[in-house]
Amino acid sequence: MKPVRIVVVDDSLTIRAMIETLLERDRRIEVVGIARNGEEAMDMIRLEKPDVVTLDIAMPGKDGMAILDEIMAIDPCPVIMLSSLMRDGAPIAAEAMDRGAAACFNKAMIVREAKRFVSLIREVGRGLVPEMPEDQVAIAA
Repeated sequence: MKPVRIVVVDDSLTIRAMIETLLERDRRIEVVGIARNGEEAMDMIRLEKPDVVTLDIAMPGKDGMAILDEIMAIDPCPVIMLSSLMRDGAPIAAEAMDRGAAACFNKAMIVREAKRFVSLIREVGRGLVPEMPEDQVAIAA
């Protein structure tokens, strides 16, 4: 089975490096692009045609919600929104899902819940509806 191709979008170098390191440990995932802003993200998405995108909500300039809207309007693909504000019932999570996100994940939980995060990426990248975890770390479509 071919690996799930992913573009990672986050303005934080530390977060980008952390996500890339986690994902490169899994042979079932291939990081095909890393972007630090919306412009880079859209260029990479058009070029690479990834199976899934992880997208930070809070970024300077064009925020993640605006980028999500652009992805859905121009080149739709599954997007997992990341934010430390992601909690079950959070208005930002509901808004992201309404705008077309495939899932949301609490960025503060990526390291502690690394297996769940990587599994969510594989599921979304393969077009599967992710399972809802008991502790609501991920919020799925």
